[in-house]
Amino acid sequence: MLGIIVATTLITLVLNLILKKVQLPTIIGYILTGTIIAYTFNLHSAADNHELKEIAEFGVVFLMFTIGLEFSLNHLKKIRREVFFTGTLQIVITTIFVYLIARFVIGFNTQTALIIGTVLSLSSTAIVLKTFNETKEINKPHGRRVFGILIMQDIAVIPILLMISFFSMTEEGALIFTIGKTILAAIVLLALLYFSGRYLLEPFLRYVSGTKSDELFVASVLLLAVGSAYLAYYFGFSYSLGAFIAGMMISETKFKHQVEADLIPFRNILLGVFFITVGLQINFKVIFEYAWIIAILLPLVMGLKFVVIYTLVRYEDNKRVAFKTALSLIQIGEFSLAILELARSQNLIDITYSQILIVTIVISMILTPIILKNLSKATARLIPEDVMMITNTYNVAKDTENHVVVLGYGRFGQAIVEELKTFGQNYVVLEHNVKFYQIGKDKGEPIVFGNAAQRHILNSINIKKASAVIVAVNNPDILHLICQAVNDLTHNSKTIVTVTTDEEREALKGLHLKHVIVETKQIARAVVDEIMYCRLT
Repeated sequence: MLGIIVATTLITLVLNLILKKVQLPTIIGYILTGTIIAYTFNLHSAADNHELKEIAEFGVVFLMFTIGLEFSLNHLKKIRREVFFTGTLQIVITTIFVYLIARFVIGFNTQTALIIGTVLSLSSTAIVLKTFNETKEINKPHGRRVFGILIMQDIAVIPILLMISFFSMTEEGALIFTIGKTILAAIVLLALLYFSGRYLLEPFLRYVSGTKSDELFVASVLLLAVGSAYLAYYFGFSYSLGAFIAGMMISETKFKHQVEADLIPFRNILLGVFFITVGLQINFKVIFEYAWIIAILLPLVMGLKFVVIYTLVRYEDNKRVAFKTALSLIQIGEFSLAILELARSQNLIDITYSQILIVTIVISMILTPIILKNLSKATARLIPEDVMMITNTYNVAKDTENHVVVLGYGRFGQAIVEELKTFGQNYVVLEHNVKFYQIGKDKGEPIVFGNAAQRHILNSINIKKASAVIVAVNNPDILHLICQAVNDLTHNSKTIVTVTTDEEREALKGLHLKHVIVETKQIARAVVDEIMYCRLT
C-alpha cells in the first residue's frame, strides 16, 4: 500500500510539472494519475471502494465550504433567480429531452430513461468552481450564473436520489413515509444550521481564537466543515450541501478570511484524491468496445446542454455571458457518477450502459479544464460584440491625433487615466465590459464601447495616429489577441503592456513589443527604492 501511495505521489508530481509547462490545469494530471495507477497496480476495483469514495468526496466538501465562505446569505439572495429559476429550468428541460430520446428512440423503460436524463443534466461542481475560483471568474457575470446553476444542481441531487429510492420501493405507504421524512429532515437541518450559525458560531470562534493557538483554530475549522457535512448526511442530504451552508454562515463573521486560508491546503489535497478516483474509473476496454457509441453520445449530450443553457441565459443576458455560461457547463458532473452507482446497485440500469455512461462522464470531465482555460479566447473569436449594447458611445473625430489610447477601464485603466489628466494629455478609452464602460460614461470620460481585439473598432478610435497605446487588460488570453490586433495596425512601435508574471511576458514574444512591464517587479522595485532612500512614513 505504501508503495502505491509513493508511486501515485511521484506520478502526480511529474505529470503536473509537465502540464504546468504546457499551461494545462492540474486536474487533468490527477485524472491521468488515477488511470495510470489503475492499470499499473490493477486498481480498477478501488474505484468502487466505499471508504475511498467517502475520503475523495471530502475534497468536494471542502471546495463547497470555501465557496460558501465567498457567498453570504445576502449574496445568495441576489442570485436567487439564477439558482431557482434558471437552474431548475436547465435541469428539467435537459432531463425531458434526454428522457424522450432514451424512452422513445433508444427504447429504454421509463425508470431507466428518467435516471439517465437526470444523470446527464448535472455538471461538474468540483472542476468548474475550482477553476473559476483560481481565475477569479466566479465574480464575473457568467461566473455568477454558473455558480447559481451549479448550486441548484447540487440541491437537485436530493430529489434525484429520492426518486431512485422510490423506484426500488413497492409499498405505497413506504413512499409517502419517505417523502414526509425527507421534508421534515430538511426543515430540522436548516433550522439547526441557521440557529447555530447565527447565535453560536462567532462566540465559539472568538473563544478559540483567544487561545492564540493555530492548531486549535485549524482543528475548530475542520470540525465545523466536517461536522456540518456529516449533519447534512445524517439527515439524508449530500455532504457538500451541509458544508456550503456552514461556509455561508461563517462568511457573516469576521473570521471568514482566516478560515479560508487555513482550509485551502486540505481542500486541494482532497480534491486531488477525488480526481484520482475519477481517473480510476476509465476503462479502455469499454472505450474500445463501445467507442462508436461514446463518440456519438459525448458530443450529443454536450451539444444539448449547451443549447439549453445558452437559450435560458440569453433570454436574460447578452450573447457573451450566455455563451460563456453554456460552454462552462456542458460537461457531466461527479454527482452523476454517484447516482449511476446507486441506480446500478438497485438494478435500475444495466451494468453495460452504466459503464458506457461512466466513461462518457469522465471524458467530458477531462475536456472541461481545457475548455475553461480557453473560454475567453473562444468567446472573443466566436461571439462579436452585441451591437444593441453599444448605445450613446463616445465618437472619436476623424482628425484626432497624438492622443493616448487606453485599452481597458478597470482599476488599472482608471489609474492611468487619472495620471494622464494631471499632464493634460488627450486620451481615448476603449472598454468592452458594460460595468466599467458605464463607470467611465458616468464620469464623462471619452470612452468607447467595443472589443479591443477587433481591428475595425481600433481603427474607429484613430489608433494609427495615436502617440501611444496602453494595454490595461489583465486577462492573458485576451491580452495576446489584443496585442496581435494592435500590432497589425501599429506594428506595436508605441504600445505599452503590463503583465503580472515573466511567463505572461514570454507568451507575448513575437509580437514586436518594446515596452512590456512586469507589474510585480515594478512594485517590488518601488518598495525597495522607498526603503533604500528612507522615505517610508
